Amino acid sequence: MNQQLNFPKDFWWGSAWSAEQAEGRGDTGKAETVWEHWFKEEPNRFYNRISSEVTTDHFNRYQEDVQLMKQTGHNSFRLSISWARMFPDGGVGTVNPKAITFYRKLMTEMNENGIKPFVNLYHFDMPFLLQEKGGWESREVVDAYVRFATTCFEEFGDLVYHWFTFNEPLGPILGSYLEGFHYPGIVDFKRGAQAAFHTILAHALAIEAFKKQGYSSKIGVILNLSPTYPRSQNPADIEAAEIVDALYTRSFLDPMVKGTFPTKLVELLKEYHQMPEFEEQDLVIIKENTAQILGLNYYEPRRVKARLTGINPNGPFLPEWFYENYDMPGKRMNVYRGWEIYEKGIYDLCLDIRDNYGNIEAFISENGMGVADEERFMDETGQVIDEYRIDYIKDHLAYVHKAIQEGCQIKGYHLWTFIDCWSWINTYKNRYGLVSLDLATQKRTIKKSGEFYQKMSQDNGFDYDVSKLV
Repeated sequence: MNQQLNFPKDFWWGSAWSAEQAEGRGDTGKAETVWEHWFKEEPNRFYNRISSEVTTDHFNRYQEDVQLMKQTGHNSFRLSISWARMFPDGGVGTVNPKAITFYRKLMTEMNENGIKPFVNLYHFDMPFLLQEKGGWESREVVDAYVRFATTCFEEFGDLVYHWFTFNEPLGPILGSYLEGFHYPGIVDFKRGAQAAFHTILAHALAIEAFKKQGYSSKIGVILNLSPTYPRSQNPADIEAAEIVDALYTRSFLDPMVKGTFPTKLVELLKEYHQMPEFEEQDLVIIKENTAQILGLNYYEPRRVKARLTGINPNGPFLPEWFYENYDMPGKRMNVYRGWEIYEKGIYDLCLDIRDNYGNIEAFISENGMGVADEERFMDETGQVIDEYRIDYIKDHLAYVHKAIQEGCQIKGYHLWTFIDCWSWINTYKNRYGLVSLDLATQKRTIKKSGEFYQKMSQDNGFDYDVSKLV
């Protein structure tokens, strides 16, 4: 049964990307990031050996890109500010006036075209020299981040609609300390716990600094959140799911939104001697400086079961000690990315925020479908006819609409991403954009999904077969 799904007035239609994934190096002077350093050390880790040197060349093409945002229906867009560009002395030293000029021009251009700048301060791009000082394990790096954040508030506060301290802070912890997909690829849970605590503290200290400025904008955080589903109602499966939920979801969500740490997580870290070091005053700062707005990144659910195999007690302590992934029969997959497609998960996530986090003002800050070899779907004019992406967007947004109808305070939807951009290690293997990018020429071409997105934004909704909802 088809029905027009209309979204609330002033709904935020847009997309997101990050500085390291889109800007390119530019000519402002920029410190080396961990990604640039890692590429020099191990280019074989990066798909087709493509670095972040050029990416989408947004630094030089931002005016053209803002017009493309407008043509694809954006009334908002989330960018990040490069810490390494702002402080080319490795994240410390003197702020770079050329970087300030670039970002002010970019955000002014956005505002003049009716596109609200949503600005994220940290998206995986640690300046390498700060990583050498310990990265997020170091209190010195926390202090440097707060200086960077405060500088950004002062230089761009008049242009920014909403601020965000971090994007997916869980990512660097998993990648750098447990799973080896971020530099420096350490396997040490306790050091990861220390880095996670300092990230949470940095978030709170940045919010504390922001509140002193008296802006009308809000500040929050963007978290990658996957609802955790146990294989069955067997108590062992449920226990496994609860531990996974504490480790992967509540670990950042609770302290960054509520100001407290989940009891189950603290008990587990104490039992296994994995607690980070901290000062009592840190807990007060975290308690008193929580997110005012929450970005929800949703791509896939997390399905788990109780462990059926033993643990090597001489091996490193890891979350997998407590669970195994459950490969649910019949699940739909994005085979290119290896992720399950489960639209109802976005609804369950929204309800969790409504029911357990004070129904904080929130928006879908990332959701999207990466597909390899999209040239297969080009028509004779060179346009990618990506009906699969249109269906993906509609199917997820239908559940967002349902959540809003049931009282969830979801204010917008940002797709990942705007123009096909460089991805961490995967580089350009999978494409996510509303606009396709020719790597050889940097030519941008709006995909069929970009045309759909423009019409959806213009109509503030779309026609949908609601019988598909459960």
